[in-house]
Amino acid sequence: MLEITDLTYRIGARPLFENANAFIAEGWKVGLVGRNGSGKSTLLRLIREEANRPNSAIRTRRGARMGFVAQEAPQVDTPLLDLVMAADEELTALLADSETATDPQRIADIHTRLAEIDGYSAEARASAIMAGLGFEPEELRRPAREFSGGWRMRAALAGVLFSQPDLLILDEPTNYLDLEGAAWLEDYLRDYPYTVVCVSHDREMLNRSVTHILALDERKLEVFVGGYDAYLKKKAERFALAQGMKAKQDAQRAHLQKFIDRFRAKASKARQAQSRIKQLEKMQEIAVPLEERTIPFHFEDPTELASPLVVLDEADLGYVEGKPVLKKVSLRLDHDDRIVVIGPNGQGKTTLVKSIAARLPLLAGKRVASGKCVMGYFSQDQLDELREGETVMEHVRDLEPDWAPPKLRSLAARMGFGAEKIDTKVQNLSGGEKVRLLLGLMAHQQPHMLILDEPTSHLDIDSREALIHAINDYAGAVLLITHDIYLAEACADRLWLVYHGRARQYDGDLEDYRKLVAAADRPGENAVKPSAISPGQSQEMGATSGGTAKPKSSKYTLQRRLEAAETEMEQAQAALTRIDAALADPDLFARDPKRGESLLKERAHAATALAKAEAAWLEASEALERAP
Repeated sequence: MLEITDLTYRIGARPLFENANAFIAEGWKVGLVGRNGSGKSTLLRLIREEANRPNSAIRTRRGARMGFVAQEAPQVDTPLLDLVMAADEELTALLADSETATDPQRIADIHTRLAEIDGYSAEARASAIMAGLGFEPEELRRPAREFSGGWRMRAALAGVLFSQPDLLILDEPTNYLDLEGAAWLEDYLRDYPYTVVCVSHDREMLNRSVTHILALDERKLEVFVGGYDAYLKKKAERFALAQGMKAKQDAQRAHLQKFIDRFRAKASKARQAQSRIKQLEKMQEIAVPLEERTIPFHFEDPTELASPLVVLDEADLGYVEGKPVLKKVSLRLDHDDRIVVIGPNGQGKTTLVKSIAARLPLLAGKRVASGKCVMGYFSQDQLDELREGETVMEHVRDLEPDWAPPKLRSLAARMGFGAEKIDTKVQNLSGGEKVRLLLGLMAHQQPHMLILDEPTSHLDIDSREALIHAINDYAGAVLLITHDIYLAEACADRLWLVYHGRARQYDGDLEDYRKLVAAADRPGENAVKPSAISPGQSQEMGATSGGTAKPKSSKYTLQRRLEAAETEMEQAQAALTRIDAALADPDLFARDPKRGESLLKERAHAATALAKAEAAWLEASEALERAP
């Protein structure tokens, strides 16, 4: 599907690729990994722009369709669902032609092709993908301009997934998703029928969804079989082997050099000494790859305070008086808590942590906090609070204006900013460096509680690992919102679920919750919609005869399945009516036998689609009648 041969590419004087080679077969799901700044996004751009050009080092299969998310969906009045469906150019062209075509043969060809590409269920399929990415049914018909950039980016991703290209190229697709959307995307990519190349710093996605890892290291490319953990194991084995061979070679060199030094001056041994010298000169140096190290994060341990640190009692949380986002919230945070806040985007997770941090006043109820409790708060919004035009040093000086420059430089170095970075203006820092600066500024206050709202969006895998170590070494309380399952599992002791105006403790663990999300109800599938999971879902699970928990479908999700099936039935029945009217012509086969045969094939496709839709409608209808 994709072949890269002797790729060499520079940006200015900086080489990103030097004679890099890789081969990706059809159907592989490939995770592209490498350090931040190594050139991963550049490689994806080159694949998009350079593939199959004359004399290009990049080739794809002849005729292969390539799909990628270039930018967010536009701010237009077009309904979001229509924009997603328009991403399938062939489907869009066929539907447009069906409205204007007058030639009977052309009409027959159009509808035959629509049946072949499952065009009659296109709307249901697009709706299912959008539901998986977090859109509610009533949002699908809203104009795209009403959505934020993040949600329009999700719509653009939905469009690419809907079009099902032969080569799907994704660059950090989970950045705009919540944990639920990321879990759904993992399953979708794993089952995707064609080839995928995906840059991701989400370790769980790289373990669950890919068949191969494409590693970009030292300006070279290499393909490894398996997920990210398998790649790390292979890399460690290679490193250990190289170290062992290097040690063996060093011992051999030392032995030869000792002989040379001892006998070079003796005439009786001169010939043997010269032989050893030539042997030593011919010996090729074994290079041990440098073990890359990530600058660690560090959070100062706070002074110990008695629990609880913060209590919310029957609190209404929100931004507008009389319109709370969350109602009757009663939660407490103790000094040793490690809590991850879960729930679909838009349900109020950030509202909850802002209220706990006293960055948002309560609409009702009580908030009681220890008077000595210092809170460290981080969110992606704070990236915009860094002062453009000022350097790292100037931001660090704000913490300790009376400190001498050498002491301030030492403090900046602890945050990860050495002499080469300390005088850099913040607008010239990478996203990961900005996150590191904000976390460092926050940590210097020695907070008793860390409140981290999506801290990993701009961090590579190694930096995320370093953040995990820092959080686990920290002695205070941690309240975390993240779509990174690996980070959450490594740091969380408890879960709070925010959904449908409520926030409460979730009694299961992350794997329980992930399984519920992965079994999410989509139109035409048998499971539970993730955004329909109630806070007490873990206790509301019915048991099968084997004792395995089985999700119950809510009336809401069953109604959605029923409506989707009804739409498919109407479309298939309309196609049958049109075809039967054409077939009723007694002279059709004598006048145009090919047209008649085409209509018969088209009718068979439509009849099959109708039968499937009727079966789905009947199943959903019976389930809805049984639902409590």
